[in-house]
Amino acid sequence: MKRRRGYLESMFQKLRPILNLTVVVASLGYFVDMFDLLLFPVLRQSSLTALGVTGDAQVATGAYLLNMQMAGMLLGGIFWGVLGDKKGRLSTLFGSIALYSIANIANAFVHSVPAYAFWRFAAGLGLAGELGAAVTLVSEVLPRDLRGYGTTIVAAVGIFGVVAASLVGKLMPWRLAYVVGGLLGITLLLMRVRMRESSMFHEVRQGNVQRGNFLCLFTSLERFGRYLRCILIGLPTWCVVGILVTFSPEFAVRLGVTGRVAAGTAVLWCYAGITLGSFASGFLSQIWGSRRKVVALFIGITALGIVAYLLQRGIPPLGFYALCGALGLATGYWAVFVTVAAEQFGTNLRATVATTVPNFVRGTVPLITGSFIWLNAHGGNYIRSAWIVCLTGVAVALIALAGLRETHGRDLDFVE
Repeated sequence: MKRRRGYLESMFQKLRPILNLTVVVASLGYFVDMFDLLLFPVLRQSSLTALGVTGDAQVATGAYLLNMQMAGMLLGGIFWGVLGDKKGRLSTLFGSIALYSIANIANAFVHSVPAYAFWRFAAGLGLAGELGAAVTLVSEVLPRDLRGYGTTIVAAVGIFGVVAASLVGKLMPWRLAYVVGGLLGITLLLMRVRMRESSMFHEVRQGNVQRGNFLCLFTSLERFGRYLRCILIGLPTWCVVGILVTFSPEFAVRLGVTGRVAAGTAVLWCYAGITLGSFASGFLSQIWGSRRKVVALFIGITALGIVAYLLQRGIPPLGFYALCGALGLATGYWAVFVTVAAEQFGTNLRATVATTVPNFVRGTVPLITGSFIWLNAHGGNYIRSAWIVCLTGVAVALIALAGLRETHGRDLDFVE
């Protein structure tokens, strides 16, 4: 008993540095980020009905609003990433949370689709800066042997925001739900007043080093290859979420599921799995001392999950939801994926990379879903199209991973 107690005390002392204000507030920031990211899909039908959009028009209008949000995230990824390297990580954390908090509250008062679209764009612009800046700051503040734990906590707590958004969206009127999201952001903004900038950034800012030059990522073939590989290893996550989970009701019919399947419930199960996967992949990368091995393992499990999903026939809805949860668990290497991106590049480009990479992966969703729809239209087979797109995404990710260097325990105090 004494030996066990001594071991636990030793582990607590070792992990104590990650229980600091930076990690806690960064985690809560990503929680609010994910809360808002899923809030629109949850509130889409009720909000558009209130604005007078009904029937088949809801699908086209909903897609338009979602595309406006994604456009904001793509532009915001570049803007906040560059700002984070030029002005500091805290500038991005403060600015992004302020913008999407204001946009969330404004969404509660819209009375037309154009106004709704403008504020979804603004929300996407703000949402884009949160995760990359949080991972960059946590990676630079924590000791090298604890970075994986810190970024794992950030990502895992953030994914719980999806669950919270699902519950709030179902229990509250849509306008009130948006106000709640905005107030959560403002509360978090007040908590961030006491946060400090990383010492690594301070040192680089005092030197004569060019910072936040986004175009610099494309002026060297080696650097561009590193950047592109960081993006490509994230593809399987959105192949699963963008196709197998988003279109789960349609797949359920074709796979002979014995009851009705709701897309919202499938998404909830998937993100619950992603939360567990975020914890598992992050802690495993620390235990194994390798990011690459863990990412390879989870991509491999994702491939097995895709095969199990597309081959199953005639199972009950609960079994189908469990498969969605398993797929979420397999694609839950998101925390390690963003950490790898942050660790691959020097301090003068780290925020730019860590912020743009996850947003560019999200930006591949139209390409992924568009390819699936095109194949389905020309091949006439839902299942075959999913096989092609999903397994292609897995193969591309594994090839990209093979070209990346190991970064676990790497000293991050360097510049490009």
